Amino acid sequence: MGQSIQPTGVERFFDDNDIIVSKTDLKGRITYANKVFLDVSGYKEREVLGQPHNMIRHPEMPRCIFKLLWDCLTSGKEIFAYVNNCAKNGDHYWVYAHVTPSWDRNGQVVGFHSNRRVPDRAILDKDIIPLYSDLRSLETSHRNAKQGMQAATERIDAMLADLGIGYDEFMATIGQGRRRGFR
Repeated sequence: MGQSIQPTGVERFFDDNDIIVSKTDLKGRITYANKVFLDVSGYKEREVLGQPHNMIRHPEMPRCIFKLLWDCLTSGKEIFAYVNNCAKNGDHYWVYAHVTPSWDRNGQVVGFHSNRRVPDRAILDKDIIPLYSDLRSLETSHRNAKQGMQAATERIDAMLADLGIGYDEFMATIGQGRRRGFR
């Protein structure tokens, strides 16, 4: 669905007090979307329920970031990430996402829960957008999408190793002291 939408280049915004919430099953199909999700994305509830969450994936998002996200979630950990989403009409909107596994009473992961807030604009402009642009360029420079994602994953892994931190600490501290040289 979202893959065939042409990006408009127009950015949407939502209120600092709003939280976009969605839940998915283990395969990433949407089982719940709150009113803010629907309002910002431009979809109706009936259009999103049962659909893959990647229906709102913006084509300029590096695939390696989603690999990182899924690797973290499937290991039972939570993750924070900046994400550029695509609305139904092709507009885009940035979020700072906190994604967690959802557990049943027996301790089994049964799905995933995501809360998204308005991201820090300075961090987006100075750190995230340039980083994601570099990662996406690396991904698309390869003939094979899998090789491109692997190359970008290796780049972000090397960047984190150089900084001596994990991805979660990177997300928590990005922008502090203007971490430069990570691209």
